[in-house]
Amino acid sequence: MSERNEPYELNEEAGTKYYCSCGKSGNLPYCDGSHKGTDKTPFEVVLEESKTVHICGCGKSENLPFCDGTHSK
Repeated sequence: MSERNEPYELNEEAGTKYYCSCGKSGNLPYCDGSHKGTDKTPFEVVLEESKTVHICGCGKSENLPFCDGTHSK
């Protein structure tokens, strides 16, 4: 994950999303394959319906890839 001190607020359509877990993506918070050659894999999230999601930017959430407010503590 990145060293961002706030979540990414995204209005997502229903479907499968792949969020970065390594922090190296050039398209954060989405995975762009930059993790290749590491032991990291993207977070795969299936959204059954369109909704707003808050994706962790600091990498310290207990509920990755979703924000749990840890960045503000």
